Amino acid sequence: MIQRITLIFLLAFICQNSFSQVTEKRKQYIKKYRVLAISEMQRSGIPASITLAQACLESNNGMSILSLKSNNHFGVKCKSTWRGIRTYYDDDSENECFRKYASVKDSYKDHTDFLMNNPRYASLFKLDINDYRGWAHGLKKAGYATNPVYAKSLIRIIENNKLYKYDQMISRQQLASLSSTSCLQAGSLIDPYDTHRIILRNGLKSVAVKVGDSMSGISKAFNLKLWQLQKYNDYPSDRVPVKGEILYLESKRRKAGKGQETYTLGVKETMHYVSQMYGIKLSPLYRRNQIKKGTNPKEGTVIYLRHKK
Repeated sequence: MIQRITLIFLLAFICQNSFSQVTEKRKQYIKKYRVLAISEMQRSGIPASITLAQACLESNNGMSILSLKSNNHFGVKCKSTWRGIRTYYDDDSENECFRKYASVKDSYKDHTDFLMNNPRYASLFKLDINDYRGWAHGLKKAGYATNPVYAKSLIRIIENNKLYKYDQMISRQQLASLSSTSCLQAGSLIDPYDTHRIILRNGLKSVAVKVGDSMSGISKAFNLKLWQLQKYNDYPSDRVPVKGEILYLESKRRKAGKGQETYTLGVKETMHYVSQMYGIKLSPLYRRNQIKKGTNPKEGTVIYLRHKK
């Protein structure tokens, strides 16, 4: 009897000690990579809490074989679009293909791009940045992971570690303070104040041009070819973007969204302006309104956005 009681206490001690070690490793991991998660949030609108929780869960707090040997902290598989280095591990099936990165930073950046560029996750970007619960359930529903309790696991990590506090906008001084206590080198980080916030227009990802922006700079920032960015926005090769204008990061649609039927042209407004405002390809917009391509109707003209004039 005494031996059984001793064994029970011994097992309880071992379990508690093991749990404490996992908790401490998780805290260290969060401290190490929180600024990187915040930077990616500023770039994309993905809550930093979600990014950190996914990284903790998928990489076992940076201790999994996939993260240690391949810098893959989000369990992202190759898919048909991956052109980088590949590595193979057993997951849902034997010898599955996973992405391999040169650095942890590359893994975080690719995780952001993976979510932004995949249509199945598009609805998540309509959620409030503080709605980590909505993001967690949305990721599970969209098929990010097969684990039936994936959403609950993410929410538990976020709430137990108060990761939601990183979803708030922070000042440069606060960011600098976090960076100074991070194990990441400042030079390896993306400056969130120099990146662009994704804006959804007509269900499409877009950004607002800032001072000093160039078409080539924006295309590189979002892993696009220069010609793609120009084509998506109906721009000639010599176009110089102007502060405040909208640039689309994917091909525009043939018509505006529901409820947006017409637009009346204002002073000096052009067909291209309407095209950018509503996320409509320029050529179909001209045809729908029976206007010769390249011309601009006068102020007060009613432009049809969804149906023929």
